[in-house]
Amino acid sequence: MIDDLRTPRRALERLIDGNGRFTSDAATVGDITHHRRLQIAREQRPFATLVGCSDSRVGPEQLFGSGLGELFIVRNAGNTVGDHALGSIEYSVAMLGVPLVVVLGHERCGAVLAALDMLQHGTVSPGAIGSLVDAIIPAIAPVVDDVADADQLVANAVRANIRATVAQLRTSPEPIIQQPRSDGELWIVGAYYDLTSGHVDFFDLEHDG
Repeated sequence: MIDDLRTPRRALERLIDGNGRFTSDAATVGDITHHRRLQIAREQRPFATLVGCSDSRVGPEQLFGSGLGELFIVRNAGNTVGDHALGSIEYSVAMLGVPLVVVLGHERCGAVLAALDMLQHGTVSPGAIGSLVDAIIPAIAPVVDDVADADQLVANAVRANIRATVAQLRTSPEPIIQQPRSDGELWIVGAYYDLTSGHVDFFDLEHDG
């Protein structure tokens, strides 16, 4: 099955289909059998890289009904991309041939809420959390005064943070990212997960040339 998902469009369709089953309570667990473990023990061929938040409610394999060896996961609070995360993403593209990178944020993200709290009230986060918040602030600062509704503000900020990470990856100077994008072999897209409905909204999409 995985070999049938080596184009960006097919990989995206597979994620959309898997999330559709998840939201309809018809979710199926991907292949996690002993046979599958043996099959991928010496080689992995994931069809997508998920750059997601560490939030316990947002497990990519569950949201998309994926099994062992299907998704390459890079997670940290706030789905930001520093040097180590970037290296992991580049590895998945250059070494594993992943055709799709998805930056997955979610409703009521705690890291984004902390960044909003810093911008609006000057609240300083303790320890290394502060550096994580600092990475998010430039992305969300332009939307802080857009709306009065608190829930909508958070949603807008989450999406702005996703878009910023997508843009960061798309403008990477590394040929191992840019060459497959130029050849139409790699898409980098954004996605927003609704905690209540379970629906993943894909946006900031790329298209076939």
